[in-house]
Amino acid sequence: MAILEVKNIEKHFGNTKVLKDVSFSLEEGNTLAIIGSSGSGKTTLLRCLNFLETPNSGTISVRDEILFDAAWPVSEQEKDLRQKRLHFGMVFQSFNLFPQYTALENVMLAEQLMAKERPDYKQNKKEILAQIEEHGKALLAQMGLSDRMDHYPHQLSGGQQQRVAIARALAMEPDILCFDEPTSALDPELTGEVLKVIRSLADHKTTMVIVTHEMAFARDVADHIIFMDGGVVVEQGPAKELIDNPKEERTKQFLSRYSQG
Repeated sequence: MAILEVKNIEKHFGNTKVLKDVSFSLEEGNTLAIIGSSGSGKTTLLRCLNFLETPNSGTISVRDEILFDAAWPVSEQEKDLRQKRLHFGMVFQSFNLFPQYTALENVMLAEQLMAKERPDYKQNKKEILAQIEEHGKALLAQMGLSDRMDHYPHQLSGGQQQRVAIARALAMEPDILCFDEPTSALDPELTGEVLKVIRSLADHKTTMVIVTHEMAFARDVADHIIFMDGGVVVEQGPAKELIDNPKEERTKQFLSRYSQG
């Protein structure tokens, strides 16, 4: 069953159509890679999924529940926005960690804020916060950062910061984990450690959408790939098939540029 259904999404900035009639679905436990040149609409699409941008038309559904329909009145679109965002975990290019908090505090922060809304929070505050701390430590251990929990972002390498950001996104147990070019801000020697973490998440059947320029990685780790150009989905299909035997001329040109690069 599709965990995510995106239908006929369009996004305009002024007179510029950045996304044109984009549709796709994603099965639970699968990884979708979105590839394409800069300016093809990849990041805008990801931002629409996370409700950081509002599409001009189309619908977004998770687990058969429509979370967004551009035909709804604005008040309906904006209702429960925070709850809707919880379906998606977002990992940005530039980590976006809070500099004043340690790695562990960064990971725990959202859960701590949400816990305050629980009716039993005052009564069981100590136990709830202890559980959140245990969860945060377990996530950082999963990222290979047990010895870096008390470090501040400036004391961590780029690869370590990105792994903290992944742990933070996982902390809220989202249905779908989204990555926007997760290695583009990293030095080449640090790229491997982040890709290794994402690969292990894929092995554990984490549902993911990854915007990436790492073609070999997309081919190996993703189940499906979407190739975008000029705001349009030019081609989509099983990852290895699309990379090895693209059908569309534009896809072939794009991939040949990459293999030469």
